[in-house]
Amino acid sequence: MAARPQDLKTTDAVSRSFVERMPPALQPYLRLMRLDRPIGTWLLFWPGVFGLVMGAAAQGRAFDGWGDLWFVVLFGVGAIVMRGAGCTFNDIVDRDIDAKVARTAARPVASGAISVRKALLFLALQCLVGLVILLQFNNFAIWLGAGSLILVAIYPFMKRITWWPQAWLGLTFNWGALLGFAAQTGRVDAAAFILYAGCFFWTLGYDTIYAHQDVEDDALIGVKSTARLFGEDSPRWILLFYAAAFALMATAGLCEQLGPLFLAFMVLPALHLFWQVKRLRPGDVGLCLTLFRSNRDAGALVAGALFVATLLL
Repeated sequence: MAARPQDLKTTDAVSRSFVERMPPALQPYLRLMRLDRPIGTWLLFWPGVFGLVMGAAAQGRAFDGWGDLWFVVLFGVGAIVMRGAGCTFNDIVDRDIDAKVARTAARPVASGAISVRKALLFLALQCLVGLVILLQFNNFAIWLGAGSLILVAIYPFMKRITWWPQAWLGLTFNWGALLGFAAQTGRVDAAAFILYAGCFFWTLGYDTIYAHQDVEDDALIGVKSTARLFGEDSPRWILLFYAAAFALMATAGLCEQLGPLFLAFMVLPALHLFWQVKRLRPGDVGLCLTLFRSNRDAGALVAGALFVATLLL
């Protein structure tokens, strides 16, 4: 008997996630938001936290107040909703491509579990929730956050026209670093842009690892990626990207007077990123997924280094 659309899930989904225990009518929408694949939400969330903590440092204070905690909650909910909105839009645009790729053929729009019309309505609902969250911040942050929608709208088309769609994802996914800083300070400074640049190179690295899951299918249908561009040389490129990410994040912290102890704390995420590169085997799809997911922990280590450093201000 053929599987029902709500019974399908993408091959990189988390096994036995809470989504599988939800009512069948809700499951396609939760999968459309990628709630069965939470790593993307973490990777959207962490740069926002980096920006929030760096914004506190720019004010010469520790990141430890109730207002700081409230901002973390808002950014957490915002990461869930706006990652869901971005994935919904991406799946609407890419439905024909997704249907031809083994890892994505079961996505709700590509598989027919959700119609394009219903997906558009769901997209509008998620954007409305995101707007409500954005309106909790200062005016500068509101306009800055709204500006990210341009990047989000263009991203799905980049894989068709450039070998570097991961670079556009880096610009898009890390906007939260600027937004978090602006939410705290009502402005952005050089350190915020340096932090954003560091996050950009982090994304270039981890999304190249992620893209190695699809290189064969991508080659057949003509989709471009840095994984296809670099091939077996990917570990060397990713090491360069991660080195740039570390150097820029560390520089951003020093610009905000976090001091040499911050660099000591940053050794842990640096070692974690180096471990990823040393283990990477571009042809091992399962390992690539594992290493990509481990960037949740890399982000936590960076956030921890920033947080502890502000406590010593």
